[in-house]
Amino acid sequence: MIRDPYRYFRVEARELLDQLGKGALELDKGAVAPELIALMLRLAHTLKGAARVVKQREIADHAHAIEDALAPFRENDNAVSRDGIDATLKALDQITLAVAALAPQPPSEGAASDSGAAVHSTPSIQNGSAEALTTGVDEMDALLENLSEASVQASALRKELAPLQRSRRLVQLLEEQWHAPRADRFSGTGGKSASMIAELGGLLEGMQHTFTDSLEQMDRELVQVREAAERLRLLPARLMFVSLERAARDAALSLGKRITFGAGGGEVRLDAQVFGVVQGALVQTVRNSVAHGIESTAERATAGKPREGRVWVEVHRRGHQAVFVCRDDGRGIDLDAVRRAVERRGLPPADAARLGKEELLRLLLDGGISTSTSVSQIAGRGIGLDVVREAAARLRGEVSIRTDKGMGTTLEIVVPIALAAVDALIVEAGGRSVAIPLDAVKRTLRVSSCDLVQSAQGASILFDGRAIPFAPLESALRRVTPARNTTQSWSTVIVENANALAAVGVERLRGTQNLILRPLPDCTPSDPVVAGASLDAEGHPQLVLDPQGLVEHVGRAGSALAAMPSSRAPILVIDDSLTTRMLEQSILESAGYEVDLATSGEEGLERARQRSYALFLVDVEMPGMDGFSFIERAREDPILRDIPAVLVTSRASPEDRQRGSSAGARAYIVKGEFDQSELLEQIRILVGTQ
Repeated sequence: MIRDPYRYFRVEARELLDQLGKGALELDKGAVAPELIALMLRLAHTLKGAARVVKQREIADHAHAIEDALAPFRENDNAVSRDGIDATLKALDQITLAVAALAPQPPSEGAASDSGAAVHSTPSIQNGSAEALTTGVDEMDALLENLSEASVQASALRKELAPLQRSRRLVQLLEEQWHAPRADRFSGTGGKSASMIAELGGLLEGMQHTFTDSLEQMDRELVQVREAAERLRLLPARLMFVSLERAARDAALSLGKRITFGAGGGEVRLDAQVFGVVQGALVQTVRNSVAHGIESTAERATAGKPREGRVWVEVHRRGHQAVFVCRDDGRGIDLDAVRRAVERRGLPPADAARLGKEELLRLLLDGGISTSTSVSQIAGRGIGLDVVREAAARLRGEVSIRTDKGMGTTLEIVVPIALAAVDALIVEAGGRSVAIPLDAVKRTLRVSSCDLVQSAQGASILFDGRAIPFAPLESALRRVTPARNTTQSWSTVIVENANALAAVGVERLRGTQNLILRPLPDCTPSDPVVAGASLDAEGHPQLVLDPQGLVEHVGRAGSALAAMPSSRAPILVIDDSLTTRMLEQSILESAGYEVDLATSGEEGLERARQRSYALFLVDVEMPGMDGFSFIERAREDPILRDIPAVLVTSRASPEDRQRGSSAGARAYIVKGEFDQSELLEQIRILVGTQ
């Protein structure tokens, strides 16, 4: 028996509603789009058919109404009429309500506080999206718990390898005893016993190999499944943008204003429960921007502004927090109106007159104050910011407002996050592997002690024409700094945050990886350098660093590093792929070479003319100057012509090999046939013969 006959229909219906909603908002902008209309007609027809299958005639009728509204504009070159847009949006609202009713949910917190402050159609869109955001979270939690337990069991099985290793050792001892001088007492059965012992040893060895390989495979699969399950729990921010744009559109239409809506950060993936709560707050914030911020068309014309007001929503991460920003280019908050509202609540006029801008904004955030002179469907009850404040409080977050008269208002909601997907650069420092968010990595390069500039503020390096602070990462990790006479150079990561740069010295670059960022436990001491942690297959944490805290730490680090000349052979790696550059850098540094990096042939030539290198390691396929051209240009330079060059490329045809040889490459290595030992041997020979 099917316990929930509408489960799959609800999923399909929400996807179709989302696409139809996006299409309707595009048509609302006045574009002539016959292809989009044709697509929406197909989506509506699909929804109608699916509704009839599950015997939901009301939904099918509303889907048919969408077809009736759009069909007249399919074959002509006219934009869809206002009546057609309104009929489509109204039908979408009704379908959203009907779909939500198929899976009754308990009343959400704060639902009552939103009443009276919304456009008639928006709550249905909001509730449907919120339900879609949170569907399946409990199932994902249960799956993650089971996978974590499986990882623990795999770790326990690994401990059973020790008895197998001991058994092999016992077999070795038996063999030694058998071959001892007194073994002649077993001369009658010696051959058979020896054969049995040899067979037993072979079996045990095979068991150990099989056991080890199976466990390693299990670990890899568990990691992949767990990460996939965790990502299912993470949702992209763009899922809320349709309902936000709809809220802005409906509010503007109700008030006779004209607006454009924009959004950014839709690729940020965060915990669904965070979005489920914040979405309602952002819907209210968007309405406030239109109602209180955006001026009428006439007012904007008088102020010299574009006819259409602009409302923008952006989502991004800040360490272990999610930041949701809503800004508009309207008139700004009327602080005098706020002051009058405060007086109406009982504050003496003399005291109200002394309130500054920040104090007035704080009182506005405290709730119960409205600057509207009349009550409408959009504003006037002083409830809007209550919804925002309560949503932030529910997530243990904060709300802030900035406003400039005549320029606009920005509202920011900052909340802690439970999970986030992060592309990270894995580095090794102080004997441990840590991760740096990749979007904060501006460049990686090699820094020698002689490249450091010492001052009273500490060490710095010259980067892009300016001095930026430098410090070993191990100092940020509170490790004992090794004596400088053992460290002559570092792999260095240039980290950027809020237009501030810092150079972080590490022992090794280990590559890039997509991680699931988790907050540290509450009992963990707070460290501004650490944003959170990810877990490996056995549940061991790997620190994920906070770019802001890292840049600030390096800026404060004042320990001077003794400059010492480097004696390691320098190699210039030229490749436009970050992954390839870091892989080759790690291999070469592990082999004792000093490595500089360039991302293009042009940059490679510039670096080659600034420093003497022992060898060039060059990719072929790069934008602009390719690897063949780089070598040809280098051969034409009297200073560079004798420096050997090795091509490392995915191009393996005889013609490409011949062209590389003709250009002057001393070796040609195909990535698909890449062998680390072969590469190092080629380099050793070429560097040694120079």
